[in-house]
Amino acid sequence: MNTVAVDHRLIKPSKIVCVGRNYVEHITELNNDMPDQMVLFIKPNSAISTKLNSVHLEPLHYEAELCFMVENGQFTAVGLGLDLTKRGLQTQLKAKGLPWERAKAFDGSVVFSKFITLDSNNGQVSDTLTFELLINDVVIQFGNISLMINKPADILQEITDFMSLVDGDIVMTGTPKGVGVVNGGDMFRAKLFDKDRLLTEIEWLAL
Repeated sequence: MNTVAVDHRLIKPSKIVCVGRNYVEHITELNNDMPDQMVLFIKPNSAISTKLNSVHLEPLHYEAELCFMVENGQFTAVGLGLDLTKRGLQTQLKAKGLPWERAKAFDGSVVFSKFITLDSNNGQVSDTLTFELLINDVVIQFGNISLMINKPADILQEITDFMSLVDGDIVMTGTPKGVGVVNGGDMFRAKLFDKDRLLTEIEWLAL
């Protein structure tokens, strides 16, 4: 199974649960309807990659997201991820009312930064977490918890109302505005802050 780094450990997530349409301006930029309830979908462990590919049968789009790791039923570590999407295929599937997995859950459809253990393990998540995605040193996406429709605690409750989360599972909390095409040769840099403190950052060269 594929692994992600948490501090100095390597963890094997069994699955990744993703929240869709969790930022109002992102919903608007894709001309989507505002959801009546939380939009959730799953990526398998095989979706995890260390390489940022620009193509998987069709051009891929990036979506930067704040991500949490689950242990003992709580969010215990935080990191960043890129949800890679076959936008053309997703549009076709949505038009037919079909599931998105072919466009979202393919092998290599997500890359992660290192995860950092949260200061508190009582299930409370800091509301000052902020992240940004730069492409070729230009800030393209910016997000934080205040911009989310569904906050982390609500997301965790919604998921666990109908699905078991095991230690190491990852929850991706949705993407802000600014999504676009991954162009081969572009340098992606994701940064995660708590107030002014840099928690983690990572670079990927798009292939």
